[in-house]
Amino acid sequence: MNLPNKLTVFRICMVPLLVIAMNLPIGGKYLISLIIFILASVTDALDGYLARKYDLITDFGKFMDPLADKILVIAALVCMVQANIVADWVVIIIVARELGVSIMRAIAAADGNVISAGNSGKIKTIVQMFAIIFLMLGSHIGGGIVLTAGNVLIYIAVVLTIYSGYEYFSQNKDLFKDM
Repeated sequence: MNLPNKLTVFRICMVPLLVIAMNLPIGGKYLISLIIFILASVTDALDGYLARKYDLITDFGKFMDPLADKILVIAALVCMVQANIVADWVVIIIVARELGVSIMRAIAAADGNVISAGNSGKIKTIVQMFAIIFLMLGSHIGGGIVLTAGNVLIYIAVVLTIYSGYEYFSQNKDLFKDM
């Protein structure tokens, strides 16, 4: 397994730590969660950079990298719903899109095709990650402009989530022609 793929697996392994940190019964849990989330998010940028720079792009990476992002983001958002930081409907929209795209990728993979993450999906993920970072930081410091920025970003992320989901399905509608 090459280094970019190891970083992807590492990101998935960080998710249980994030969930545990988000549920700690201590005051600094959002700061601990923030550090874990940022570390995991940095691996996303790093694995993509290394894969492209050193021509280490694999089918495993094309499939698992976006899946690792989804697992990380969904875990953080579900914990934030539990902590009343994010509205449940926001997470439902994001999870529905992520499941839909993942199912579409699985259907394509069954036919031997790999659907890589598109630009709108990558931008959506970046905005989601920044929204989560601002929401965690804002929750740690007790609100203010940082929490407001996080809320604005999460609503932008919802719009991008819907748009990128539409784009994925419209660009790959041929997968569903025989259904």
